Amino acid sequence: MNVGIVVHGEDKPGIVYEISSVLTKHRLNIVDIEQRVLKNMFVMFVVAEETDGINVGELKRDLENAEKKMNVKVDIRLLPEVKTENKNLYVLTVIGEDRVGIVYAITSILYQLGINIERTTLIARDRLITIEFLIDLKRGNEDVLRKRLKEEVENEGMDVVIQPYELFKRGKRLIVFDMDSTLVDEEVIDKLARVAGVEEEVKELTKKAMNGEIDFKEALRERVKLLKGLPVEVLEKIYSQIKLTDGAKELIKSLKESGYKVALVSGGFTYFTDRLKEELGLDYAFGNELEIKDGKLTGRVKGRIIDAEEKARIIEELAKREGISKENIVAVGDGANDRIMIENAGLGIAFNAKKALKEVADGTLSKNHLIGLAGILGLNVKRKK
Repeated sequence: MNVGIVVHGEDKPGIVYEISSVLTKHRLNIVDIEQRVLKNMFVMFVVAEETDGINVGELKRDLENAEKKMNVKVDIRLLPEVKTENKNLYVLTVIGEDRVGIVYAITSILYQLGINIERTTLIARDRLITIEFLIDLKRGNEDVLRKRLKEEVENEGMDVVIQPYELFKRGKRLIVFDMDSTLVDEEVIDKLARVAGVEEEVKELTKKAMNGEIDFKEALRERVKLLKGLPVEVLEKIYSQIKLTDGAKELIKSLKESGYKVALVSGGFTYFTDRLKEELGLDYAFGNELEIKDGKLTGRVKGRIIDAEEKARIIEELAKREGISKENIVAVGDGANDRIMIENAGLGIAFNAKKALKEVADGTLSKNHLIGLAGILGLNVKRKK
């Protein structure tokens, strides 16, 4: 027979000790325990199983003594034997601005779809909150759940990520970021085009490429051709003006401290990816190389062009080099050029994303929520105020 015990009251030293000493006295083995302190309120849930029989009356009496001694409330219940069922566990993470009704909004959808919640955890980081639900999808449908969440939750300014629990448990070791409109809060090529006087032409090509309307390689060659004659000094000036996405520095610092290898794989240019690698302490950086002669851009790209397929190949190369599988990789990007790497990663995140990418990603993050990736990965990160 199992015994369930709930303890709650004002936090103070010795509560866990007193309860566990009673259970030990009655030869009850703790098989599950969860304890938290919330705003100085102590809460503990314990499941214990008998080893040599149990005298319920004596157990209740001893727990009542512990209750009085520690000035807490102790509830005890005998638990019936429950058949172990195969569960289809997923981790649902919701990120958004803190406000009334977020938990209600999510749990109402789960309830309507007949999905059971096994555990709920909330973490607040400045204005953002991260709520993690461990859910059993045995009686639900993942595709239906994703659709409902996209329709009803993302419209409220919240971001949602869904991962199979088995993949969630696996430690991630490599994270890959796109550069433009992901790690960097702008499209660098658009800034180059502005100086060259071809901003509208380049922006239109960029938009079509990111939405998957034209081939990325073709679009890149056409855009670079428009930059012919641009002095290299312009690249230096633009790099000095680049603005990182809000939270990027803090996030990368936390990733590195947590043992992640961090890579930048971009359809942008090595002149900028190499500088960012040095500035942010990244482990890897890949980009397209602009041909430069006599201090000016020739309008051509040197070597291989990094498109969607090439990004996927680079990630495979990095995985082999690091001795890891795709389940240990996190990929973050914003456009159609990131589609394959997002699909192939263990966890694919569409950041400030175009529609083509949202359809294949495990979850989405909006422009102001990049730091929310820390909550998804269970990292401890502090933002600068």
